[in-house]
Amino acid sequence: MTRLKPRTAAQAILKAIKTFPAVVVTGPRQSGKTTLLKSMFSQSHAFVSLENPDKRLAAREDPLGFLGQYGPPVIIDEIQYVPELLSYVKTKIDEKRTPGRWLFTGSQHFALMEGVTQSLAGRAAVISLLPLSYSERINLGDRSKDMSAWLSHLGLGCNRTKKMSLGEILLRGSYPEIASRHKVDRQLWCASYITTYLERDVRNLANIGDLHQFEKFLRLCAARTGQILNLSEMARDLGISVPTAKRWLSILEASYQVYLLYPYYKNIGKRLLKSPKLYMTDTALTSYMMGIHDEETLRNGPCFGSLFETMVIADFLKRFLHFGQMPSLYYLRSRDGLEVDLVIDWGGGLHLFEIKSASTITPKHAVSLKHLKDQLLGQVKTAAVISCSPSNGTLGRGIAHYGWQNILES
Repeated sequence: MTRLKPRTAAQAILKAIKTFPAVVVTGPRQSGKTTLLKSMFSQSHAFVSLENPDKRLAAREDPLGFLGQYGPPVIIDEIQYVPELLSYVKTKIDEKRTPGRWLFTGSQHFALMEGVTQSLAGRAAVISLLPLSYSERINLGDRSKDMSAWLSHLGLGCNRTKKMSLGEILLRGSYPEIASRHKVDRQLWCASYITTYLERDVRNLANIGDLHQFEKFLRLCAARTGQILNLSEMARDLGISVPTAKRWLSILEASYQVYLLYPYYKNIGKRLLKSPKLYMTDTALTSYMMGIHDEETLRNGPCFGSLFETMVIADFLKRFLHFGQMPSLYYLRSRDGLEVDLVIDWGGGLHLFEIKSASTITPKHAVSLKHLKDQLLGQVKTAAVISCSPSNGTLGRGIAHYGWQNILES
């Protein structure tokens, strides 16, 4: 039996149950939501899953009777199947506002979050759980630092011992089952996940008439991970309208399959591109949809750089979400060619990172960082390159260089 990996979000959940009557843990299918709550509260809370058709029917037909049978303290799993139940939970909470009695899991569906917003506003903490971060993957999730602590301890003296190959991480991704159990066939798991996602989550989210066409859209997003979003071009490639492409992209965002990184624009003029960059949130599913199934093809192919960048961006996103914080992530790309892959606006300053898939890093890799640091004057607190190198170093003029494991592990 595989040992459960410590999850960083446990810290945010334990904090939330001290003051909020309800906690909602959302995230994509199989990210570990149910496993986390059961591991934390199996001794103190009852458990019921609305994925069970009988339980779901009972909750819909007699919500008060259902809540009477499965009263707090309770974990109600897959609440998105009966979001209307939340209005009845609101009444129960108002009758007895004891912290931590109602725990819910659910995929990020429009109906679910609408129910949380309308019924449980001010009563529920919402925490997003994505698949494993790198630190969680190597069993250090309980030692992970939030963004403030992480940035304050960022230094060059930390060179980690190699714990896992980059190729394995990119190919097997971060979903707990496939990342932790090497006996699980990667291609079969990814194919099954996509099918389940389409048949269950997408059908619940919206009235998609042609799931086959929607799957093509998903695969097109995978092929363009790390690129500037161009919905008009994507719609033209698939023969669909731009409004349809925009609606489908919203579905992928709502179910945590894609993340849009928006441009940073404060105080640096108007000559910046305004479109977001598109990132998939898991490299196993992304590489699978790209048709990449072995390390040789991965390393020698044209997609290695975009997959590496996708992994790094997703890991920074998890550092925010797993601590219950709103992401403050951006990118910079000016029309005259200056580009920084990641901007973190935090602690009253900017932290700039270039992401390079090379192992040998020279000052030429930091040209944009140097120019933008000069343009932004005293606003920049950190300027660094993140690469495939195993070691850290400096690139001159206050520019640092970090190996990816050194910066993601802490």
